[in-house]
Amino acid sequence: MEFVRPPGTTKAPADWFTGDVWFDVIYAGQEPSRMRTNMVRFAPGARTAWHHHVLGQTLHVVSGTALIGTRDGTIFEAHPGETVTCPPGEEHWHGATPDRFMQHLALWEGSGTDAPETTWLEHVTDEQYTGPRTRNH
Repeated sequence: MEFVRPPGTTKAPADWFTGDVWFDVIYAGQEPSRMRTNMVRFAPGARTAWHHHVLGQTLHVVSGTALIGTRDGTIFEAHPGETVTCPPGEEHWHGATPDRFMQHLALWEGSGTDAPETTWLEHVTDEQYTGPRTRNH
C-alpha cells in the first residue's frame, strides 16, 4: 500500500479554459494503470474550451450545477451526485453556471501511447455557453 502525495492546486491554463478554474490532481496512474482523476473547481461563468478525450471522460458533480455542452448545441445540467460520461472522441465542454461555483471530479484514461489523452480545441463562445439547457437525461 502507498499513500500518494499529490502536487499542489494548479490554476488551469487560459488556453484551455475561460474564467477562473483550479484543479487538484487526485491520481495520475503509472503503467500499467492509465487512470487519471482531477478535482476541478470552476468559478461562476468559467468553463473549458471545446475538447475531446481519446478514451472518453467521466464527470462526477460534487457541488453546484455543471453545464455540459455538445456540438449539436445541447447543454445538459448535472447536479451534485450525478455522473455523466462523454464517449471517446466526442467534442464537448463543461463548466459552472453564470451565478454559482461548481466542482466536479474528472476521470479519464491515458492512451497508453504517445498520443495525447485530450485534444483541446477552440474556446466556447458566449452564445454557445448561454444556449438553452436541458435536464432530459
